[in-house]
Amino acid sequence: MITRLEKTLFRLEAQHACLTWAFEQIAGKPGPIFELGLGLGRSFNHMRHKLGERAKDIVVFEREVRCYPDCQPDEDQLVIGNLDETLPAAAKKYAGSVVLAHSDVGSMDKEHNAHMSGLVSKNIGPALAPGAIIMSDLPLDIPGCTPHPLPGNAREDRYYLYTKTG
Repeated sequence: MITRLEKTLFRLEAQHACLTWAFEQIAGKPGPIFELGLGLGRSFNHMRHKLGERAKDIVVFEREVRCYPDCQPDEDQLVIGNLDETLPAAAKKYAGSVVLAHSDVGSMDKEHNAHMSGLVSKNIGPALAPGAIIMSDLPLDIPGCTPHPLPGNAREDRYYLYTKTG
């Protein structure tokens, strides 16, 4: 059995490896990037720094902003509210154009995770461009998407990758 500390470490290692791989894959592909769940803002901060000019394309979804001050998205990048309301509306607004979606909405609560996995799975698909990459801390079942092997040293079941087929 692995400890909670090891679970966190392995998840962060996998998240970093997946982000690094995804940035290479979307280079030169225009389109918005969804960040589902801001939390403390660490992954948004990483994305913003690594994507350079592309950082303006990141759309961040959060129920209530409580991130580190230096990880605060610009106001025009924020979509505030419950994901069950904001994601379906954004999927219509950005229909077929999102090239990368990073979903980090899990917790240590199994019921919450099941709800969020179902919510993201049901609603993200229409927003995705053909060939889009979806990264998630929870397993997803998105119509029209297939699982993708994790890159490098990322441990299985710590992060999940999918691509939009067609």
